[in-house]
Amino acid sequence: MTRLVWFNGRLVDAGEAVVSVSTHALHYGTAVFEGIRAYWTVKQRPAIFRLREHVKRFFVSARIYRIEIPFTEDEIAEACKAVVRENGLKDAYIRPIAYIATTELGIKARDRRAGVAVLAKEWGKYLGEAYEKGARVTVSPWRRLPSFSFPTTAKASGHYINSFLAAMDAHEKGFDEAILLDHRGFVSEGTGENLFIVKDGVAYTPPIQASILPGITRDTIMTLLGDMGVEVVEKDITLGELLSADEAFFTGTAAEVTPVVEVDNVKIGDGKPGPLTRKLQKLYSDVVRGKIEKYEGWLEYV
Repeated sequence: MTRLVWFNGRLVDAGEAVVSVSTHALHYGTAVFEGIRAYWTVKQRPAIFRLREHVKRFFVSARIYRIEIPFTEDEIAEACKAVVRENGLKDAYIRPIAYIATTELGIKARDRRAGVAVLAKEWGKYLGEAYEKGARVTVSPWRRLPSFSFPTTAKASGHYINSFLAAMDAHEKGFDEAILLDHRGFVSEGTGENLFIVKDGVAYTPPIQASILPGITRDTIMTLLGDMGVEVVEKDITLGELLSADEAFFTGTAAEVTPVVEVDNVKIGDGKPGPLTRKLQKLYSDVVRGKIEKYEGWLEYV
């Protein structure tokens, strides 16, 4: 953790950013959050990638759960910049979180005003060596939460207990990550990443109805693929289609573009990161670091 945290409207030492053990969100998972990255750019300044889209989703998630954020989108965006700037960070992972702050126990919170914090830290590749070598994954026995039980388009803290179970199962089995199926048996996503497969030059990704979180990096990659002349199709993907893919990769703010090379010990393609995946890794890295003018509108400099 870095020294300074933005906490309910001001920068404080991290040790001062504390909540009560009776906080509603701690007991019932009533919080929403975002994962955002800042990158050191060719302009020798850090820039936050797609900051406004992340902040907008943050507020939409809060609205779905009726969590009342007492700040504006602009104030949260400025808080994200402040924790990067004031902590002297170049590359950073930024985590805004809004949580129901009442300390009155009971599921139905009469007071839904949020406490809000924004922290930032240096954080490398989310899946470590898998970024270069490719991830070995397993299909989780746990299914992704269905959209008729939870609003799966919201990025809410409580949802991630589902991901926690899948991630722990994968870890205990010796895999890098898990892929969850939706309640119908179609491929959904990883524990914290969206998924793409490539077959015969076409990229496929599960649709919203597969209980995915509509990722901002997913949207970025779909745009980049289209600009590369690669057809992108959103469709239900069977497990057989995944296993017979030429390439597969995860996308996410934390994971960026991480190849998937094995699923339950079945090699994807030749068992190595595929050529399109490698091109996307390079292109994405160039985009977020401001090396391609066409996409500079996605950067907000600190």
